[in-house]
Amino acid sequence: MSTESQFLLIQVSLVLLFFSGIHGSLWKQDSDILSSDILSRTHYDASPNISPSIAPESMLPMQAPSPLMPFTYTGVPKLSGHCAFNFSAADSILRTTATNCWSSLAPYLANVICCPQFDASLVVLVGQASIQSQRLALNLTHATHCLSDVEQILESQGASKKLLEICSVDPSNLTESSCPVIDVNEIENSLNTSALLVACEKIDPTIECCNQVCQNAISAAAETLAARHKNVTRFSGSLILPEKSSLMSDCTSIVLRWLASKFNPSSANRIIRALSSCDINKSCPLVFPEIKDITKECGEVTSNQTSCCNAMDSYLSRLQQQSFITNLQALNCATLLGKKLQEANITSNVFDLCHVNLKDFSLQVDAKESGCLLPSLPTDLTYDQSSGIGFICDLNDNVAAPWSSAYSGAASTCNKTVALPELPKATSSQFSIGVSIKDMVYTLIFALSMVFQLLI
Repeated sequence: MSTESQFLLIQVSLVLLFFSGIHGSLWKQDSDILSSDILSRTHYDASPNISPSIAPESMLPMQAPSPLMPFTYTGVPKLSGHCAFNFSAADSILRTTATNCWSSLAPYLANVICCPQFDASLVVLVGQASIQSQRLALNLTHATHCLSDVEQILESQGASKKLLEICSVDPSNLTESSCPVIDVNEIENSLNTSALLVACEKIDPTIECCNQVCQNAISAAAETLAARHKNVTRFSGSLILPEKSSLMSDCTSIVLRWLASKFNPSSANRIIRALSSCDINKSCPLVFPEIKDITKECGEVTSNQTSCCNAMDSYLSRLQQQSFITNLQALNCATLLGKKLQEANITSNVFDLCHVNLKDFSLQVDAKESGCLLPSLPTDLTYDQSSGIGFICDLNDNVAAPWSSAYSGAASTCNKTVALPELPKATSSQFSIGVSIKDMVYTLIFALSMVFQLLI
């Protein structure tokens, strides 16, 4: 029997062991994906303190054990045959993308984990393809084929079938759009590429969001490319862009693809994810409903505290249905809501009165209403054969939501003289979503069919 056959037989054995070991713990999916009976905790001991003025690297708890491979195939992807992407070279990051965008979890992790990784994988694929094509963008026809192929591969490994919709991606994302320079040689003759590589090759996500060395280098490079556009003029050394122009954004994409072509796929993916985390943590991704019920009940909180806090709890429960968010995003969301309430003439600190914490702004993960705040640094979902898909939460914290209007948002976390509430500690739990019987059956059939083809 060949080595390949032996390896596949070992895989089948692992699948059978996995299949037999979990028959007594089937899991719900889709609408029940976050119910208490499908979420299990594994506590870790690492619990360093961290504040916004301290680099948050120590905030990441220990990772779950790395799996041999995610047995999540739902079929063999049907590729177009018209895409020049090197999917083999990018296999590792595509597997990471599929896990990060796991079917039922993707909408709840879209803003922080799924879509940033999906976007990074597309940048890497286009960048790596430019090594052969010498072009950092695809035409629309080629882009359509390639995006379809990427979608097929990710779905075959368990990613959501609505991934393009969830992440607002279409074939135009792989084209040059409005940027006038996409040829590799032209770009390298136009830019100080050595300085750009030095600025970004050893990017530290705990520092980059504050000192912006790589981000500034990319912005300068994108501006140089954008200046080549026929509709751009300069005034006092600054670009004057056409109204509603996406030129800078499009040229930034070209620069990122060029960077991705100069590193191996994993390193390029790490750089792009680190840059995206800086943008993610500057804002609040939640949509705030009307606050009229809170303003009605909390106008005179001293005489009607119970009604006020009931209204606040009801409002927060609506926010909690939206998505998981990071610690820094929670700071932003709490500040925005506090300002909205203050502008509505609620002068008392109702956050303190009603014991509102940062974790109250994120999706709740069990019947006891434990909020899950994700790490502010780039993080990935994990896959374990015994417990399934998992992600890291900070669960054991009760960090008060800030009420003071003096706090101006996540950008202030770079200013060590600004007094901010302590961020949640890293005493964390890894939540795991079990794999369904259907997924295991597909896996078993796929593995067996591969073995039989080799043996025949």
